[in-house]
Amino acid sequence: MKRSFIADLVLLLVALIWGTTFLIVQHAIQALPPLAFNGIRFAGAALLFFFILCFTRRDWLKQLNRRILWHGFVLGILLFGGYAFQTYGLLYTTSSNAGFITGLSVVLVPFFAMWFLRQRLNWIAWLSAAIALVGLFLLSTGGSSLTVNVGDALVLLCAICFALQIVATGRYAPEHPTLLLVTIQLGTVGILGITGSILFEDTGTVQDWIHLASQPEVLTALAITLLFGTAFAFWAQTYCQKYTSPARVVIIFAMEPVFAGITGVIWGHEKLGVAAIIGCVLMFISMLIAELRPSDQHTSDSLVESLERN
Repeated sequence: MKRSFIADLVLLLVALIWGTTFLIVQHAIQALPPLAFNGIRFAGAALLFFFILCFTRRDWLKQLNRRILWHGFVLGILLFGGYAFQTYGLLYTTSSNAGFITGLSVVLVPFFAMWFLRQRLNWIAWLSAAIALVGLFLLSTGGSSLTVNVGDALVLLCAICFALQIVATGRYAPEHPTLLLVTIQLGTVGILGITGSILFEDTGTVQDWIHLASQPEVLTALAITLLFGTAFAFWAQTYCQKYTSPARVVIIFAMEPVFAGITGVIWGHEKLGVAAIIGCVLMFISMLIAELRPSDQHTSDSLVESLERN
């Protein structure tokens, strides 16, 4: 079995984790503000990886240099920007608009991959991206029209950040040890999240933080998202992007709202309309199309080989 196919399966598992934990996070941030929640979540995952590094990789300090610090910092900035712009954008726009506009990364990633990675994408990649975009529109909006406002502009910045993070991961991941790069990235997001919460969110004193974070639904959400939705997910993304292309990654990650919708129906007692169901089917078809002819894998493999030689 090809490594690229295994990598795609693992990334699909990541999309499944993110989609199924969406409902848990949604309930948790009713008690703990979003930036505080994400700050604790990412800082905790970074600490977990730091301890793993200390006990399993005694030579990790030798691998630490300005290049990996800079690359991890850039990835962290982009990831934090995506979450922050999305959070504040939701204050001024609808969740359906936010879901669709965030999903524009499906189209942005191929463009960015061509510009920054100099990858040539075949018509299969463009077709799968277009179908995924239509499916995402139907799933997010139910087929109704979009009304544009200032929140949509913020969420568009979120989509740009997420797209750049995927492309940058494809560029940087082959150069560095996965665990160390992910630790720096998650630590950056954690520090920025906690700092942003202190500056912009009404979280009160340290005792208030502890009280909010110790609530059962918040503790459960933090434990699940820290271990699976953050630590495992971003380690898997960074490692697997050594063996697949950014264009295919974003198609697979576009399945996250599909899994979120299914979870909402099963556990959240939500209902999916006909348009949303058609959207889910189209997004699944787009993922299958992306897997039919993985010719863009040759480009990804060539990139990995050239980076390994340098």
